[in-house]
Amino acid sequence: MRRLLFEIAYQGTRYHGYQVQANALTVAQVVQDAVEKVFGRREGITGCSRTDAGVHAGQYFFHMDTGSRIPVDAAVRAMNVNLPGDIAVLSCREVPPSFHARYSVLWKEYTYKIWNAPVRSPFYDGLMLMHPYPLDEALMDRCAKEFVGTHDFRGFCSTGSKAKPTILDGGESTVRTVFAASVRREGDVVLFTVRGDGFLYNMVRIMAGTLLLTGLGRLEPGDLTEIIKSGDRTRAGVTAPAAGLYLTRVSYTPYGQKEGVLDG
Repeated sequence: MRRLLFEIAYQGTRYHGYQVQANALTVAQVVQDAVEKVFGRREGITGCSRTDAGVHAGQYFFHMDTGSRIPVDAAVRAMNVNLPGDIAVLSCREVPPSFHARYSVLWKEYTYKIWNAPVRSPFYDGLMLMHPYPLDEALMDRCAKEFVGTHDFRGFCSTGSKAKPTILDGGESTVRTVFAASVRREGDVVLFTVRGDGFLYNMVRIMAGTLLLTGLGRLEPGDLTEIIKSGDRTRAGVTAPAAGLYLTRVSYTPYGQKEGVLDG
């Protein structure tokens, strides 16, 4: 039995998230359809993360156990032949049986994309947030740095979230560590990028919605720090639409260390 680690990318516009659902089309379902055709069995697949409806991924991993001896390069080609145009397999490699696509993850990077121009772009419909009012990206970048550090992010979590249990207290924790956060502009596109050891339900989208308020001058430097300390969801911004959110990196190497063979 071999454990294969697949790296994929997908546009999430027409999917109800990654994970399989009973009555909705999902990325995992379509990937499993391709697996069944290529490997002759509907093997179980384990993804590195959950993504919500409409969210995209520039890098995503899943592992699969199989008795097939198909070479990894041939598996990539065969999978892509059997996948639709909005999902692509980027690579495949054998990993040790102890490797787990989800539990071995040490940090992730998300990018939120905003089309910031007076006229919306028909080419990015469903792929970015359309925001016609001028944004001060330099101020947004300055304020984004307030997310960095280990904080209780319960004020940046949607109601009903099931937080990941911590080893320390055995209970549910909303404490997360953000390693880096920045905002930059590329022409008419404003990009918010954040890296952390984990993210709560809708956390990045709420971060993005709050940073929009800073970009419009409605929040000042220091306000985000106070909102984080308060833990009050009502003080943060709206949950930004899913269309602008991308999972852009998944890493299996400790943050700041040289990338290892299993690093994305």
